[in-house]
Amino acid sequence: MADWQPDVLGDDYEQLTLPLAPDDEGEVVATLVRRRRAGGAGTVDPHAGGQYLDVLYVHGWSDYFFQTELADFWEAHGARFHALDLRKYGRSLRPGQTPGFVTDLTTYDEDLAAALAAIGHRGDGRSPRRLLLMGHSTGGLTLSLWLARNPGRASALVLNSPWLEFQTREVGRLLLEPVIGARARLTPTRPLPNVDLGFYTRSVSKDFGGEWTYDLAWRPQHGFRTTPAWLSAVFHGQQAVARGLSIGAPVLVLLSARSTLLPRWTPEMRHTDTAIDVDGVAQRSVQLGDLVTVVRLDGALHDVVLSARPVRSLAYGRIAQWVGAYLPRPAPVRPDVVAATPPGDAPPASGGLGRVLSRLGAGAHRAGRAVARTVGAAVGTVRGRRSRTR
Repeated sequence: MADWQPDVLGDDYEQLTLPLAPDDEGEVVATLVRRRRAGGAGTVDPHAGGQYLDVLYVHGWSDYFFQTELADFWEAHGARFHALDLRKYGRSLRPGQTPGFVTDLTTYDEDLAAALAAIGHRGDGRSPRRLLLMGHSTGGLTLSLWLARNPGRASALVLNSPWLEFQTREVGRLLLEPVIGARARLTPTRPLPNVDLGFYTRSVSKDFGGEWTYDLAWRPQHGFRTTPAWLSAVFHGQQAVARGLSIGAPVLVLLSARSTLLPRWTPEMRHTDTAIDVDGVAQRSVQLGDLVTVVRLDGALHDVVLSARPVRSLAYGRIAQWVGAYLPRPAPVRPDVVAATPPGDAPPASGGLGRVLSRLGAGAHRAGRAVARTVGAAVGTVRGRRSRTR
């Protein structure tokens, strides 16, 4: 395996190329991305310190990892954050490859196995940290299916607008599936008509009036062209969700309150999901497992953490409250620090999670205070230790 190398996101990030089995299009790799921490004259190992949780994030269709604010949030929460660019996406896309092309979502088992091994989760139960998986859109569908096939491998699953059901819901999907399946067998890589009119990019990209800067070669304005084989793989995955997955770990699903699926631009597209039917996905979410929390956020975009500042600050607050309930920090190991913090007088998370949320604005400040009430005692007990590990 190659060594960690500087990443396109700058000095605070580095990437690791994960070689995978080649296919008909030649070399195949996945790419793992992690935060670096500068300390003194050198770089402090991001695997050291007081982290109690590993987070692995997987992007959606026609996408790659660039959401550094998301990494800031998880690292402040006491997690080691990693993101995975799947094969034929973003950093992993090689010349001559069909972007995002797979014929079965289980193909990504190899990508995930390589990433988890690099992080230190080989499935033998020896990792000192718990594992939380987070997926966006198609990545959320992929991780849901993977965790259902691999029970016990992760302690929790967070889904950001997961593509659990087709936009026309089950009736439309079942009508289309035989046609798409036939084309997948005959012309698996022939591009389907492009239905992405660029409205989502217009809502997100700074080049088109949005807030975020990213590489339009890796996340094109009109998205990658879909193929019959890929869409057939998605349909099969969505049908598995419809049958029920029985995921044993707690699941958090974040969704916009509304969708706007129209063939013309409207201003409300800057405050709604323009990619999936959020009501249909909300209904499908309860079939993921027996412990599913669904959060609907008014004003959220398809990628909830790319929404306007007040909306994403609220989203981060909801995630933190949920994690505090289902994956609380372990018991403190410093009795002297515990004794120094009187009951009911724990300081806010000013050095970590609260600071990150507070940078997002007034809404985040309120969310940070709510989170501090939820996990404040734990944050207070480790505050001294974390300040010495930075």
